[in-house]
Amino acid sequence: MASLLFALLSTIPACAALQTSGTFNILSFNVAGLPAILNSNDVPGDKTTNTASIGQKFAQYNYSLIHVQEDFNYHATLYANDDHPYRTATSGGVPFGSGLNTISNFDWIDFERTKWAVCSDASQNDCLTPKGFTFMRAKVSEGVWVDVYNLHADAGTEPDDITARASNLQQVSDHIMTYSAGNPVLVFGDTNSRYTRAGDIPTIFTTANGMTDPWVELIHGGEPPTVESLCDNPSPNNTCEIVDKVWYRGSATLNLNATSFDYVGEKFLQADGNVLSDHDPVLVEYEWTLGSTLRLSDPFGGPHGDWYSDLDVIASTPNPAVASITLAGGNRLDSVSVTLTSGQTFTHGGTGGTASTLTLNSGEELVGATLCEGKYNDETKVFYAQITTSSGRNVIAGKLTSDCATRSVESGWGIVGFVGRSGDEVDRLGFVYAKA
Repeated sequence: MASLLFALLSTIPACAALQTSGTFNILSFNVAGLPAILNSNDVPGDKTTNTASIGQKFAQYNYSLIHVQEDFNYHATLYANDDHPYRTATSGGVPFGSGLNTISNFDWIDFERTKWAVCSDASQNDCLTPKGFTFMRAKVSEGVWVDVYNLHADAGTEPDDITARASNLQQVSDHIMTYSAGNPVLVFGDTNSRYTRAGDIPTIFTTANGMTDPWVELIHGGEPPTVESLCDNPSPNNTCEIVDKVWYRGSATLNLNATSFDYVGEKFLQADGNVLSDHDPVLVEYEWTLGSTLRLSDPFGGPHGDWYSDLDVIASTPNPAVASITLAGGNRLDSVSVTLTSGQTFTHGGTGGTASTLTLNSGEELVGATLCEGKYNDETKVFYAQITTSSGRNVIAGKLTSDCATRSVESGWGIVGFVGRSGDEVDRLGFVYAKA
């Protein structure tokens, strides 16, 4: 098997220079895809024709990451007219689907749909479909991963509607705290909420999750409005408030900044000048730079097991450095563990396998890895890991397969922790890098 590993690694091309900064944009658009017999949305024209136009404009403008809501019974038309390479599969039309989909130039992992725990039919038929939110981890560039949420909250202004909507936003906030701790995050969609409406809680993503609304940041000087302002569709300015909103935050590994915020309904009009939807789409431009002291590798392995990340703790540890590393395995990689010089230990996976521990010398860093994956009980898992130090020493566990990848740190950096998924074994493995 050693000769197989050498043959595999010798075919891997040299890595291109790591991209350390870049830009991208996002668009949020409720595309008014309820069947016309249920809701015309007061939009002139034929819904199939209008949806085709929306899809064509998505392709024309080539936005980086698009969230749509109410993408129900005209979904096939929308996708047939767009050419983005990555697109979520529909969850169905009314009454089966949530109407939430994502169209993107970025690939992603860990996609999931979650139904609202609370809904209300007090004003509208919000319980007719399983509305809720979606979650994914989108790859913007090598080592640049952003947790992305799409949502469509309960509508209406009756007391039960406001209670349900607050529960909806709280549900997303709770998910962020559990599954996106330490990660950069984007939340955008149809919130049906307003800062000026009593009982609505759009500020929760700022107060509970440390996120920023770019409309508040760039258009309103950092303070949410206190006086209600209603928008035309399309709106001639960005100062008025609509229910379609965006929040974002960076992380210790990624500096993320919004550079512009716009309502862009004028870009989504019918040939006669009428709107294509009753919602004004929201466009935000971002710039990003990699962190100066902490970074991430791309992960390797499968989507099973539970999410884990050492990043949040490492980010609060001054000058993190590894004292020892332990890998345990047999037929597959059972667990991974590092102990920092500060005494903190991070362990992920199960309790099986034979353990191998490597204690690092003063000034020695973990600088590279070889990982191999395979199928076990129809689930993709990490079968093999070899971690290499700056002195050329290795710690190894598991068994080689024919599907392997390498990870290597930049000069002056070292592996100090892990991100990935695990259960009884290690399903996915990525690395937290720290500047030495």
